[in-house]
Amino acid sequence: MNKSKIRKKLLRIRKTKSSKNLKLNFKQILKILNKNKFTEKSVGGYYPYNHEINVMEILQKLERLNYKISLPKIDKYFKMDFFYWSFKDPLKINRYGIPEPISNKRIFPNILLVPLVAFDKNFNRIGYGGGFYDRYIKKQKKNKNIITIGLAYSFQKVKEIPINKYDMKLDFVITD
Repeated sequence: MNKSKIRKKLLRIRKTKSSKNLKLNFKQILKILNKNKFTEKSVGGYYPYNHEINVMEILQKLERLNYKISLPKIDKYFKMDFFYWSFKDPLKINRYGIPEPISNKRIFPNILLVPLVAFDKNFNRIGYGGGFYDRYIKKQKKNKNIITIGLAYSFQKVKEIPINKYDMKLDFVITD
C-alpha cells in the first residue's frame, strides 16, 4: 500500500477510534528523557489536531518539571520552527486551523514529541504529507543532538511504511 492509501485509511480509523480519555504512560516518556542527559531541558510539542494523541497533559507535567516548552509555527514559506510557549500564554489559529504560539522567541528543542498518522516497527512514520517534521528533524539533527518521540494509538501501527530519501525515522514511538 502506498503512503496516500495508508494515510487515508488510518485517518478514517483514527477518527472513529480515537479517545479523548487516552493517557500515555508519562513514566515511559520520563524514562527516555532521563536516559538522555540534556544540559538544556527543552521540548517541542504540538497542539493536538484532527484526533491526534492529546499531548497537553504531558507538556503540562514537563513544564512543571522545568522543561522549556515550545510549539510549532509554520511561516508563509511553509517552513516549520518551534517557539516558546507556556500554558499561561495565549495561542492564535494558523491558516490550517491549528493553534500556534504568539511568541517570536524561537526555541531549538532537544526533545521533539511528534504527531503521526501511521508508524511501523522500524519507527518510520507517515504524517499528513507536507514533510514539515521530516525537514525540521533533518535540519536539527545536523546541528544538535535531538531525540524524536512519536506519539500514537496502537492501532496506528502498520506492517511496513514505504520510505524515500526525505523521510526521517523517529527514535521512539510511544502508544497507549
